[in-house]
Amino acid sequence: MGQRRRDGTSQHAFQARTVYIGGMSAPGPFPGPVDGPHDPRRRAYLRAALAWQLECGVDEAIAEAPIDRRAVSDAPLPKLPGAPPPTQPHAQVSGQLRPQVRNPGPTAPDRPRRAPARPAGPMGAAAPLSLDEARTRAATLAEGATDVPALERALAGFDGSSLKKGARSTVFADGNPAADVMVIGEAPGRDEDRLGKPFVGRSGGLLDRMLNAIGLDRAADDPAKAAYITNVIFYRPLENRTPDDAEVRLLMPFTERHIALARPKVLLCLGAVPAKHVMGAGAGITKFRGTWSVYSRGGLEIPALATFHPAFLLRSPEMKRLAWRDLLSLEEKLETLR
Repeated sequence: MGQRRRDGTSQHAFQARTVYIGGMSAPGPFPGPVDGPHDPRRRAYLRAALAWQLECGVDEAIAEAPIDRRAVSDAPLPKLPGAPPPTQPHAQVSGQLRPQVRNPGPTAPDRPRRAPARPAGPMGAAAPLSLDEARTRAATLAEGATDVPALERALAGFDGSSLKKGARSTVFADGNPAADVMVIGEAPGRDEDRLGKPFVGRSGGLLDRMLNAIGLDRAADDPAKAAYITNVIFYRPLENRTPDDAEVRLLMPFTERHIALARPKVLLCLGAVPAKHVMGAGAGITKFRGTWSVYSRGGLEIPALATFHPAFLLRSPEMKRLAWRDLLSLEEKLETLR
């Protein structure tokens, strides 16, 4: 009978085995050893191994080594029905086969090779734009927008940013476009990507409280009391990473056109990324914050101020006192401009 276990089963009832299938191992109790490929217990092994792989999230069968499908294969093409015999027939010599080598004669001059065609995307779709093409496309679309809604439509039709492929939504803006204050952040987060609006998560709640403290509200109809909120990046970067300079510069034509169409009285940049690309900050946000500068593009001259991003303030609440000073400076600037 074998030694009895605490759970009442016999030691011989099941044996701990490790099943190897497709390069993966599946440990666990499986019925006794398999005697060969025709053993009926082999089916139980395979079913248990497949069930384990499904639990691990495996959903595709692949080879152990990657295959470059774009490379030219050296394998011979399959013979078609009715095709002529090969050019090098074999002759019987001394009981062995050897190829009959014919004199090929003078070789013809090589024909000029065509330049490789630009690969097409899936199902014949157009291939992704190069970086230079994407920048030109972004500038053309942005310049052609005559108002804010047209700019939003132009951005929705732009596919040149790789960030868009990994995002759920294109997060354009929120609030009153006629507001005196235009707030520019960095990039959408998880909640913003899910809802399609900027600053709607925890950092958005803190931003709303910060603006409310000086009498501003993104939902206000009065431009003097409203705030218009956007980002320099309109798609959520994977894992909420900080966007790099190339990604920001690619989308800057939309941001610059956005500012030109909204024509706010004051710009408020949240964090180091918009401070660098909108205000031209050459120092870190800790040194640059609280200092007024002038945004100059296309004949516009708009006072601009940088402060900490609300997400940073949530991680470093001791810096809120400096952000409060920046808000008071913003409130004072607005009073002088009205």
